[in-house]
Amino acid sequence: MSGRAAADPPTGVRRDLERRLGTIDAAAVVVSNVIGSGILLMPAIVARMAPEYWALMSVWLAGGLLAFAGAMAYAELATMRPRAGGEYVYLRAAYGPLPAFLTGWTSFVAGFSGAIAAAAVGLAGFLGSAVPVLADRTPWFSLSLGVLSLTISPQNLAAVTIIATLSLVHAVGLGPGRIVQNTLAAIKVLGLGAFALAGLMWGHPPPASTAPATMAGDGVTMGGWLLALVPVMFSYSGWNAAAYVAEEIREPSRRLPRSLALGTTVVVVVYLAMNAFYLHVLPMAMLKALELRVIDAAAERLFAGAAAGAITGLSVLITAGTISAMVFAGPRVYYAMARDGLFLPAAARVHPRWRTPVVSIAAQAVWSSILVLSGTFSQLASYTGFALVLFSGIAVAGLFVLRWREPDAPRPFRAWGYPLAPALFTVMSAAMVVNAVWRDPGPSAAGLLVIGCGVPIYFLLRGRSAAS
Repeated sequence: MSGRAAADPPTGVRRDLERRLGTIDAAAVVVSNVIGSGILLMPAIVARMAPEYWALMSVWLAGGLLAFAGAMAYAELATMRPRAGGEYVYLRAAYGPLPAFLTGWTSFVAGFSGAIAAAAVGLAGFLGSAVPVLADRTPWFSLSLGVLSLTISPQNLAAVTIIATLSLVHAVGLGPGRIVQNTLAAIKVLGLGAFALAGLMWGHPPPASTAPATMAGDGVTMGGWLLALVPVMFSYSGWNAAAYVAEEIREPSRRLPRSLALGTTVVVVVYLAMNAFYLHVLPMAMLKALELRVIDAAAERLFAGAAAGAITGLSVLITAGTISAMVFAGPRVYYAMARDGLFLPAAARVHPRWRTPVVSIAAQAVWSSILVLSGTFSQLASYTGFALVLFSGIAVAGLFVLRWREPDAPRPFRAWGYPLAPALFTVMSAAMVVNAVWRDPGPSAAGLLVIGCGVPIYFLLRGRSAAS
């Protein structure tokens, strides 16, 4: 490799990350990345498309199995190339630098940064139930920067503070970040598990007069079931999170597959338990009609108003855990890109003491904060949501490319169910992308435009890297 990517790092700056993460640490990143607002909101949407007990549960199980198939494909790719960056690394190996850059570009512009901004604003709203000023959207003043207008409000400042705090935690070393991440992941699993167990043990099923015959299949079509798989798969997004930190996992050939399998399995169990809980205490007709978070309606029916505070507290911790996981994983993509000369050169620096990619973490925090203050995160999220499925599907398809191109390459782990499981994942990913483009051509076209804007930037960065 020529140019900046091959240059020696400046004196006192190390470009290597430290392998300190174990199986549980990496699995916690998966759990925190996946479990978020999806399981609190999506079951109502899924119930409208698959309005029978068997259909609802089977579609969540099918989504979990697909996520597991994707995780096992990533495990093979990651153990072949145990480097930071996730699908950026795999797309570069299978298809070349341009597709790899586009997945990293989308992650920085919207995938991680936009999701962090949206979650931080949501967390500020939850905190506002205890400290109302934190949810106050009243603008204090606005600053016009041409194409962007930044608005300062109490809620925006609270969201920016959340982003800055968690970014600092993950910048000062793997030790503090790992403790925070593991604690929040454990709280998510134990908290949701406690609610599900309480509902299944003490909740009373809906009266027969108010509940449809939920075991009959008359109201479900195959088309509706397949359509319901789309929001389910979006709820499972993040199953690949451990792959982004592969360069920091000890003995990656053993621990990385275990962490992906463990993290994904825990999420599937939690999701199935929560859906069983919802169906146990809510009539299907009520579940389909819900516009608010399903967990609020289920807890109200089970505990009346007594659980409101606990639900709010759990929501705060769930959202904080999601932000923390994305703050942790995202910068490893930009670090990998910078190391290859395809991002800001300083983003390849590793702090000599903390051994973290501090510039990448700071760059993500700054851009996420700009998205908060400009209010553009919601548009970016709606535009590029399908890109999560698109790039993960392309990455899993890369498994076939590399098996054909590098048949004799060392493979410490081979994907379970190959070739059927990764092929099914790739086909379903393609179907979901086509469905998104077909059903919402406007936002999808805007998303493709956002991705396409990365093409000239790629050639600009590539030219600068070659010239330096």
